[in-house]
Amino acid sequence: MLEDLAVIEGEYLRDILYQPQALENTLAILETSKPLQDVAARLNKGGFQRVVLTGMGSSFYALHPMNLELISQGFTAVMVETSELIHYKKRFFDPRTLVIAVSQSGQSAEMVRLMQTNQGRCAVIAVTNTAGSPLARHADVALVTQAGPEFSVSCKTYVTALMTLKWLSDVLCERNLRHTRQELEQAGPAAAAYLVDWKDYVRALARTLTDVRHLFLVGRGAALASVGAGALIIKEADQFHAEGMSSAAFRHGPCEMLGEEIFVFVFAGDAKTRDLNQRLFCDIRQQGGRAELVGSDATVPACRIAEHRPGIQQIMEILPVHMITLALALQAGREPGRFELATKVTTTE
Repeated sequence: MLEDLAVIEGEYLRDILYQPQALENTLAILETSKPLQDVAARLNKGGFQRVVLTGMGSSFYALHPMNLELISQGFTAVMVETSELIHYKKRFFDPRTLVIAVSQSGQSAEMVRLMQTNQGRCAVIAVTNTAGSPLARHADVALVTQAGPEFSVSCKTYVTALMTLKWLSDVLCERNLRHTRQELEQAGPAAAAYLVDWKDYVRALARTLTDVRHLFLVGRGAALASVGAGALIIKEADQFHAEGMSSAAFRHGPCEMLGEEIFVFVFAGDAKTRDLNQRLFCDIRQQGGRAELVGSDATVPACRIAEHRPGIQQIMEILPVHMITLALALQAGREPGRFELATKVTTTE
């Protein structure tokens, strides 16, 4: 059964394989408009006390790398799910706040309420895949990704959002955008080179995950984007239990669950905490648990990705998770990514 891939060759797979082109299309339209330059100048002159980064689901997780970058540059940045921001943290809605809102549809219930709640009090930069959406129309600056229509589970909208947020982060931090573009030009070809072997990856992962009932995805730093979004899309695409968390949080209790039905994907991440993540991986193995690294030292080819610059790394890290979703669907003999209860756009709070 694991040799016949016909069951998974649907619209979700087509979206996954289109990601290199979506990245190239998005990079081609990224530019610094006058309104964006004005917001960046105001931020760097101390015109904002804080930057609030907000979204829901994978759009929220995609903000982790930007959050770290802004903080490293001395800005006060706060990540808040939009559902919490609009009900419990309304004090952020004042002229001293810059809001960066990410939503692939730009019309989820939370984003519509965000615009209604703000009423122009905060400057808003929107990152969305839908040019005519309420979010894009009401934002001071709208950066529109070029992922095209997406069937269901966020994949090409997620990676194009990551690319756009890297660009935006470098604009706000007043970096050399020529270097940024040169760096981001590597994303499409790197993703395409990885996806060439998708069939082999899926079959191998389907065998690796035999008898697994629960998945953990763990990492640190910017890789929190990958583990958070990764666990979410596994649940969406496969109706399969997966949990994303920090590697440190996994040691604080969940490691007690280790057993034959548990599999842990440890994202190696960047140099700052790579040794800690690799130590966790080794400890899981030594305790008889089932685990694999996602990074350059992975033993499973599907999880082996070369080290890249920060703007590319999280794009590449999510690709093995896409292969996992396909492998789990192949095991179950069902089409991945076809919603039965959820909808592509969440219109109810």
